[in-house]
Amino acid sequence: MHMEHVMSFDPKVPYNELPLLPPERELETREVLKKAITANKALAELKGAGELVPNQAVLIQAIGLQEAKLSSEIENIVTTNDELYRAFASAGQKAEPHTKEVLRYNDALWYGYYWLKDKKHPLTTNLFEELFRIIKESKSGVRKVAGTKLANNKGAVIYTPPEGGNLLRDKLGNLEKYIYKSDSVDPLIKLAVIHYQFEAIHPFTDGNGRAGRILNILYLIEQGLLEIPILYLSRHIIENKNDYYSGLRGVTENGDWEGWVLYMLNAVEQTAIDTKSKILAIRDLMNRDVEVVREKLPKIYSKDLLELLYRQPYCKISMLEQAGIAKRQTASIYLKELAGIGILRSVKIGRDVYYINDNFLNLLTQ
Repeated sequence: MHMEHVMSFDPKVPYNELPLLPPERELETREVLKKAITANKALAELKGAGELVPNQAVLIQAIGLQEAKLSSEIENIVTTNDELYRAFASAGQKAEPHTKEVLRYNDALWYGYYWLKDKKHPLTTNLFEELFRIIKESKSGVRKVAGTKLANNKGAVIYTPPEGGNLLRDKLGNLEKYIYKSDSVDPLIKLAVIHYQFEAIHPFTDGNGRAGRILNILYLIEQGLLEIPILYLSRHIIENKNDYYSGLRGVTENGDWEGWVLYMLNAVEQTAIDTKSKILAIRDLMNRDVEVVREKLPKIYSKDLLELLYRQPYCKISMLEQAGIAKRQTASIYLKELAGIGILRSVKIGRDVYYINDNFLNLLTQ
């Protein structure tokens, strides 16, 4: 094993020698190529499943919020599903600070998506800085000041990222070039390399993990492997957190690219399989509800109304008004009638009444 940069690695010293990309090591080992085939297959099937849902906005809103919650949870910013969906239904008013931070992650995710899809901008340091500013509600950008260190839960320093504004921008510039370098490396293998490098550069004082996980999904869309942002690795990372961190450290300390790439390919494959079955279950549930409402409440049925109930699991009267489905009094009647036939459940919290789509909520959060 090629170990030359291992000897000089000291977790307490800024890792200014972080090697530039591409890695010197052969990435496409036999094991990696085998895993890349099955991961690509799972991802292609997920892309196909996403296209089966009539209105994709329905999917991406709800699944994106779950990612915002879980990606923030990795950084110990914890909110409950109840707090999150209530805050989202109320446009963030009266939300707790940690819930607002989760909603800002959701905003950053969408900012990145529109940056790529509508503005047709490339993935650059400018975008990374914008993601950081939105997540952290900050005006600053790439770190200029020394002193950022990563510690484990016992307080021991396990990594000190590179320091110096110019050095960080050079390393980010090299990362940009690697993202767009035309080579024969499988994009899913490159995804693992890009994620490692971004986290190792650690360009910001905070929010690096979250910005890096948004970059993952944007890279898959950029490469045409997904149309819409529906593959999120945060749940897999939470369930395999030790492996995630030891995989990152393995590259830094031992040059073990193979172990890290295999971890990420496996994360993509498992997440794609799970997300595909979740999407198909949501589609089936939605179709079932359409039939029930058509049969039992034909006067209030509309495609727009049913789709609104699947944008996120908590609904308020004001949401029907804003969507132009019904005026306040009529909207109230609609939601009460939907609760009457068991499609929704009404809950009064303070002065607000929420109508909760429990079946949908259970599918999203399992």
